[in-house]
This record gives sequence, C-alpha cells and structure tokens, in this order.
Amino acid sequence: MKKASTAVFAVSMIALSVAAQAEPTSQDFVPTTLASSSAQGEAKGFLEDSKLTGSTRNWYANELQRRGGQFSRREDGVVVDRDPRRINWVQGTIIDYSSGFTQGTVGFATQLAMYNAVALDQDAGDIMGPNNRTLTRSNGDAVGQWSKMGLANVKARVSNTTLTLGRQSMNTPVIAYIGNRALPSSFEGVSLQSDELNNLSFQAGSFDRVSPRSEQSLTRFTSEYNANGATADRVDMAGFDYKPFKSLTTSLYASNVEDFWHQYYLGVLHEMGDTDVVGISTNLNYYKTKDSGARKMGQIDNDTYSLSLTATHKAHSFSIAYQEVEGDTYFDYVHDTNAIFLANSLLSDFNGPNEKSVQLSYLLNMADYGVPGLKFNVYQARGFDIDGTHYKGTAYDVSRMDGETHYEYGIGSSYTLQSGPLKATTVRATYTTHRASAEQADGSINEFRLVTTIPFNIL
Repeated sequence: MKKASTAVFAVSMIALSVAAQAEPTSQDFVPTTLASSSAQGEAKGFLEDSKLTGSTRNWYANELQRRGGQFSRREDGVVVDRDPRRINWVQGTIIDYSSGFTQGTVGFATQLAMYNAVALDQDAGDIMGPNNRTLTRSNGDAVGQWSKMGLANVKARVSNTTLTLGRQSMNTPVIAYIGNRALPSSFEGVSLQSDELNNLSFQAGSFDRVSPRSEQSLTRFTSEYNANGATADRVDMAGFDYKPFKSLTTSLYASNVEDFWHQYYLGVLHEMGDTDVVGISTNLNYYKTKDSGARKMGQIDNDTYSLSLTATHKAHSFSIAYQEVEGDTYFDYVHDTNAIFLANSLLSDFNGPNEKSVQLSYLLNMADYGVPGLKFNVYQARGFDIDGTHYKGTAYDVSRMDGETHYEYGIGSSYTLQSGPLKATTVRATYTTHRASAEQADGSINEFRLVTTIPFNIL
C-alpha cells in the first residue's frame, strides 16, 4: 500500500511542477467578506418569478452476467426463473413547478414536482424482478405506469439564507440524491442553506425518510451494503464549502445515520495551469466512518480516501486515481443516495474491506474539433487486496473475502444539443465490463446503457 500511495503522490508532484509552467488559473487569495448582494432583496414575487418546467428520460439497460452468474426472478418471494440476462426499459418524466419568493424581509416560496414512470418493457422474463430498476408487484410483474410527488416543499428566505421544509433534493458528500435511473431519489425533512459570505457556504439538514428512485412510497433509510436488513429513522448532516483561493475549493461535512454511524468528510479540489498548454486538477476525498448509537450495523471503524489527478490539454483529459479503504467493512453509505464522492465509484464502487484500487481514464471533448456537445470517454479500474477475514460482525457479508480482486473497463459517448427546440437534450451510451474473483460481491457482468434526457419549458 505504501509503495502505491508513494507512486501516486510522486505523479502528483511531477504533474504539478509541469503545470506550473503556465499560470492563467489564478492562485490569488480570496478574502472572506459579506455577499455583495441579497437574493431576497432581489425577489420578484411569488407568481412573477414562478416557473413550470419538465424533463423526460428514456432509460434502457441491458445486462448479461458471465462466468455462470444468473439473475433470479421471484414470485411472492419464491424463485421461479433464472437467466443470465436482464433488461430494463423505463420512461421517466418530471413536471416541476417552482414559485418565486414573495417580496419583503422574509420571502416564502414553494416547489412541487410530479414524477411519473412508464415501464416500456413489461416482460417479467426480461425484468427478472423484483429489482431497483423497474417497479414490480410481489408476483414479479411490472407496474406499467405509476406516479408520485417527488418534490413537495415550502421555503422561507432571509437575505441569502433559505430554510426548506418537506420533500426535497440534496447534493452533499454525506447525503445526495442519485439520478442514475429513469427518476431520481429525494428526501423528506428540513434543511438550511446559507450563502451570506462570498466564499463560504453552509448547509445543514435532518431527514426522516427517503423517496427511492423506483418506488412510489417513502421508506426508512438503510445502508447500501448491509446484509441484516437494518433500517434507520433519521439522517442528520451539516457542513460547509470554503474557497480560500480562486484555485482551491475545500469541503468539510459530518453526518449521523441514527444507530448506524457517524461519518465525516473532507474534500479538496485544486486547479492550476492553462488547459491550452496543460491544466492540472487535483482532487482529494476522505471519509471517516465510526459506529454509533445502538450499532445496528455492528462495529465500524473505516477510513477511506481517493486521490485523483487530471491533466487537460485542449480537447484531451487524462486522469489517474488511487483509492483505498482502511477497515474490515465496506466503505458504506445510505442506500438510494449518491453519498460516495470517491474517484473510483463506477459501476462497482471499489469499496470492499481493505481494498485498494487504481483507475486510468481518458476524455475527448469534440468541441475543439468543431462539434460542441460531443464527448467520448474510456476508462479502466482495478481493485485488489480485498480482505474481510478479520470482520467479526454479522451486518456485512465479507468474511469470505480473502485477497479478492476485480477489474472494470468502460467506454462511453454523450452528445448534448446546443440549439434549437430540443436544446440541452442529452443522449448518452455506455458499455461497461466488470470481472471479479469468486467472492467479490459485484460479480462478472457486461452492461449496455442508452439514456436520452429531454428538458422542456412549459411556462
């Protein structure tokens, strides 16, 4: 581990010294002052600034398990069929109404968003349900069409500080919506966002339910990797983002998943150089997770970090990332969230007990070649030294992991329309291959995804 870590830091120092040859990215210090304007002072009115917008997403995924792996289809909990292939095809649509803030010292606003999903492939033999991609009934049949209130909240704002109560979207390193399906998740609770200072923002929140990506109802929180079905009634979080230099952004967050764990996060992003010559972006993410309360997930003492370096020259970006888990459990996070701000979180999260992983990736932005909006990417990641043999609890199924390895590679392309009535429409196609040793949990699988997202304005 020390040799791998040393190598990554050595690459970092070399890259930074090369980038220092160009200096368009300012390294100037940013003094902390009060924000120059008040968002509430510029409020236009509840109806005057209201918007009715929407988006529709066509989400298709075709998975094929290899090396003998199979999906199971269940009817009322009983396995009735097995097949190595699984296909999910869902159309998700969001209609979002956001009012403006009323004028005055304290402004009030509301947001209401209706989510609708249509199962375009309802063949039970394709879906191989139940699963978290197409909503199914207990007998494994698809729910052909369903709707729910995805967002429903009221807001109160003073100056640049907003209090939100109700079902809402959050995006922080410790609780974040996840939008990698036809519809995103959201959270029920209360949150506070304060931007009273020019380079320091603060967020806090307390949530008692999650609205999952592929379900109609609100549910209790659970962890992504638990094997004991434990649930939590509340997630509390607080943190801030601070930009001390024009080139440097830092983040510090803490959360408590009731009777599961305390989790702390540190993020550092630094940029320097000139992308016309070579620009360097360095990103460090670190999580500390420690069991708390009733310890429903057993004893946890986990340190996980990733360090990535990205060099960009005009249309070309090359990245290298190293990630490591120090602890006898997974690096775990709340299910139906994207609260894993780690460089090697891909199809696999590369977050097994004591796992180390390295990723190489390349991105080509065709804007420099006269095709703005068109991008291609390719990557390969390898995880090794997975060891759960020292784990003594029952909340995680890791005790058989002894020197496990896996690797993943993927290729993708996306295109975003730049103008016209369908402006901002995005089409993305990806093909991913993952191969694993016997006890690595993600298995051996190929997956093709094709996702088309079309935004639109109504009023």
